[in-house]
Amino acid sequence: MAGHSKWANIKHKKAATDAKRGKIWTRLIKEITVAARMGGDDVNANPRLRLAVDKAADANMPKDNVTRAIQRGSGTLEGANYEEIRYEGYGIGGAAIVVDCMTDNRVRTVAEVRHAFSKFGGNMGTEGSVAFLFKHCGQMFFAPGTNEDALMEAALEAGADDVITDEEGGIEVLCPPHDLSAIKQALETAGFKPEVAEVTMKPSTETVFTGDDAVKMQKLLDALENLDDVQEVFTNAIIELE
Repeated sequence: MAGHSKWANIKHKKAATDAKRGKIWTRLIKEITVAARMGGDDVNANPRLRLAVDKAADANMPKDNVTRAIQRGSGTLEGANYEEIRYEGYGIGGAAIVVDCMTDNRVRTVAEVRHAFSKFGGNMGTEGSVAFLFKHCGQMFFAPGTNEDALMEAALEAGADDVITDEEGGIEVLCPPHDLSAIKQALETAGFKPEVAEVTMKPSTETVFTGDDAVKMQKLLDALENLDDVQEVFTNAIIELE
């Protein structure tokens, strides 16, 4: 099935990620630590940890860093005790935003998130105010030119929920969040390596932003993403910058 063009947004996100390599490592260390604490230190039995370790490899993080993060999470090394917190709010024109954080200081984190919202034209909402507009799922993107029929067959056979092709030929594969690592591995074995593979909050509806509103919305999202305690920012805004 066809869908709105997202490939430019995916390329933008990858470029932004590559430009913030050090920050990405810090976020991955937190994710690995929490994943190991919650689900155990065995990557083969802990899908969340497996995905985080795979992302660390893609980000060229040294294996020693990964091992230490797992040890901190499992309790064999001392370290900060991070907790997961989700904040919700509104951006330009009421666009929905979900901000997932990991922090060792809840008071600091909420103050920084609230300040970013208010400084760049948004506002914090209450718990549940926008989360219902998103679906928690596994998501993979494949570059334009990928064999759609072969990928669809392999994805559905591996247990994916849906395969969506956008206007530029990019292909999106959706699956249950806990199955992402296994389905990603099955697709890679079949010769399909995703450009992006992540557990995400996928919006049920989207709003396209252009011109000044697009610039303002991007500044708000950047401000949130640049906060040290923020792990992920999800929005139903599609930003089309000139």
